Amino acid sequence: MHDMTLISPDNHFAIMAVLFLIAGGAFLAERTRIGAHLTGAVIAILAAILAANLRISPHSAPAFSFVFSYFVPVLIPLFLFKANLRTMMFETTRMTGAFLIASVGTVVGVIIAASLLDLGALASAATTDPELREAGIAGLFASTYIGGSVNYAALGEITQLSSDASFFSAATATDNLFSALFLSVLALLPGWQWLARRFTTHDHGEEQVATEADEPITSTSLTLALATAISFVAIGDAITAAMGMPSARYAVITLLVVTAATAFPHWMEKLRGAFEIGVALAFVFFAAIAAGANLVAMVQIAPLLVVVVMILLSVHLVVLLGVGSLFKLTLPELVTASNAAVLGATTAPALAAARGWHDLVTPGVLVGVLGYALGTFAGTAIFHLWA
Repeated sequence: MHDMTLISPDNHFAIMAVLFLIAGGAFLAERTRIGAHLTGAVIAILAAILAANLRISPHSAPAFSFVFSYFVPVLIPLFLFKANLRTMMFETTRMTGAFLIASVGTVVGVIIAASLLDLGALASAATTDPELREAGIAGLFASTYIGGSVNYAALGEITQLSSDASFFSAATATDNLFSALFLSVLALLPGWQWLARRFTTHDHGEEQVATEADEPITSTSLTLALATAISFVAIGDAITAAMGMPSARYAVITLLVVTAATAFPHWMEKLRGAFEIGVALAFVFFAAIAAGANLVAMVQIAPLLVVVVMILLSVHLVVLLGVGSLFKLTLPELVTASNAAVLGATTAPALAAARGWHDLVTPGVLVGVLGYALGTFAGTAIFHLWA
């Protein structure tokens, strides 16, 4: 049963209107002096959290599922039409290194959080052996903060923690809230000058701006861009269905688009306006993610999980920024890598695009897909080794 909200979860058009109004408002707010410092992504996230927790809009609704199921897969091709690997190999190699540092930060954070706190009392209704619950919780959060929701669901089954519905819903609520808040922090980090000046600097958006400056965006180019993006998703889904591997969806779509962009760069570059559509849909996506952050449910059911995730993500950031600075990685590279690890292959390119880091969009997707491959393995390894 849903909590009463001003807008019913079944009022699909009203909810979509709220998401697009939040996205549009974020774009407008970004033009102001304060909004430019906050960034449109952060404004969209905070506005959606506020709307949901003031019970204007629901925390869960079919419209949100529509965004995740149909908008998000299309985002990847829209951002990757200029993903020519021949010109991006250097940046992709650097991003892989940054992602591995982010993953190590997650593992260290999980170990410290689980060592400092007594997690054995959580998930008491799960069929997991009581002596293995702490190890299971450590593996669960390691998997989702290296990979994503697919890895999170897999570890829930492997550790049997998903058998405790109350715990698993609380863990999901905590993950949703801190994912939204952490995305906001990542978006703000490059604007903190005291921090930014400690890192190597590089203009990650210069090349894209130069190549698109004289190219007009027309209704024809917008339609072709959207049609091509949807076609890539349809082909990718057909391939994964034939393979019997639906979890490989984003990996296959990424492979198809990057291959086409590398093999036929001149044709793909003619699909002008794709990036702009992608950024608009990304803000709607950010709002849909943030709407799931239920503050009351999270605090009432398992407040200890809040402390776990706070410690984990704090350590993750310290390791990321500390080690990343030693390896002369730029702050945008580290932010994108952290985004790919903690939130996944969809938000990493979306935030990079929103911040104007055009040459980090493709590497962000690629390392995010790598996270999906490593997340379950890392979580399972921690679960068994800890046990």
